[in-house]
Amino acid sequence: MSTDYNLYEAVIGLEVHAQMLTKSKAFCSDAITYGAMPNTQVGPISLGHPGALPVHNKEAVKYAVKLGLACQCDIIPHNYYARKNYFYADLPKGYQISQHNTPICENGYIEIKLKDGTEKRIGLIRIHMEEDTGKSMHDQDVYDTLIDYNRAGTALVEMVTQPEIRTGEEAYLYLSEVRKLLRYLDICDGNMEEGSMRCDANVSVRLKGNKTFGTKVEVKNMNSIRNVQRAIDYEIVRQIDAITAGEKIFQETRTFDAMKGETIVMRSKEGASDYRYFSEPDLPPLHITAEFIDAVKAQMPALPKELFHQFTAVYGLSAYDAGVLTENKDVASYFEAVLKHTGNFKSAANWVMVQVKGYLNEQALEIKDFVLQPAKIAEIIDLIDSGKVSSTVATKEVFPVMLREHHKSALEIAETLNVIQESNSDELQKIVDEAIARFPEKVTEYKTGKVSLVGLFMGEVMKLSRGKADPKVASKLVKDTLDKI
Repeated sequence: MSTDYNLYEAVIGLEVHAQMLTKSKAFCSDAITYGAMPNTQVGPISLGHPGALPVHNKEAVKYAVKLGLACQCDIIPHNYYARKNYFYADLPKGYQISQHNTPICENGYIEIKLKDGTEKRIGLIRIHMEEDTGKSMHDQDVYDTLIDYNRAGTALVEMVTQPEIRTGEEAYLYLSEVRKLLRYLDICDGNMEEGSMRCDANVSVRLKGNKTFGTKVEVKNMNSIRNVQRAIDYEIVRQIDAITAGEKIFQETRTFDAMKGETIVMRSKEGASDYRYFSEPDLPPLHITAEFIDAVKAQMPALPKELFHQFTAVYGLSAYDAGVLTENKDVASYFEAVLKHTGNFKSAANWVMVQVKGYLNEQALEIKDFVLQPAKIAEIIDLIDSGKVSSTVATKEVFPVMLREHHKSALEIAETLNVIQESNSDELQKIVDEAIARFPEKVTEYKTGKVSLVGLFMGEVMKLSRGKADPKVASKLVKDTLDKI
């Protein structure tokens, strides 16, 4: 008998760890540079040497507060750290400094937009600060696991959701929003492939209508947002299959094999008591004042949702265009910079989304590396709007040259290429008369009602003018001339 998966629902909570873009580690002055030679960015504190005392990183605290404010969280004024004890080779001290009972942020939410256009809020239980571990490398030596402690002590924030996610797709949308937010706030680069943003998924299933949670299984080691979705989708089916077969679900930690698309048991899941939490004796309590929070608020950038509203309500862009432009903070900033030089909002959006982003994708570049200043894009738009060049000519001829000779203006390039449109009616009339005279039999057909022949005459006009005739002016002249014959 086949399994009816629709009888069940998943209960999913996500834990997102994000490495903060501070210049030094959470509790010491060791530098942080991704890709540095192993064990070159370490010191007595990050290596856990006896007698080495940690200190607070003010910048990390500011980033955590900024994230909390962006997620509408309550900022907790009195904070204490704890020692989370467990033995693993990449944890040099034998414990991790983390916030346990007093997270810096509580409550709050992340909004996601579902496929049907409805919005759903994913509640947050907490956002807390902690330090990262080192990195175990299992593929560098045939016989031994090697340890790189460069990452040990890096400042992290951990975002823990309420168990309100129901599908792998919702998890995908949530993580996409979190990554976008982290990047807008300049807190974390959100690169899961490099490990600067990591996600653990807690998954259980239950019969629909049942309020009791099923046994939770944790899934780790997913190196992309898409793989998080794949792992959750697999785990939901695996658990439902096990339950319907009369098997027991064990509370355990599983890893995701991206090649096979399946989860594999790693170990039994630890509980909070296994970590033997106790207060960190070497760090004083952290007190966050209202003045500190106000100072962070004053430095907050415009967030994606605010920009989306501005782009649709003020600039009149479609929801699709606004969504594309606000997906990336640097792209949104570039678009806004273009608007300082032109009032044609729709054309500016099209140029940034199509020509600019298309070129960047072809060259594998980020917009911060784009050679053209926003004013240059506005120059091209002005050329089109003033009727000096057609949109096609601007795209295919002016823009490519400007990418190579970006010190020149769009008008200079158009003049050099000899593509300035002819819009003088007297000059165009001569070309129109010549084009019509070439096809007397077609004129007769037009007069009998075959009005589609205007396209043929326009094609001839464009050929005779070498593409320089203003289409709007020329089209009117062609129709007026034919109607007078």
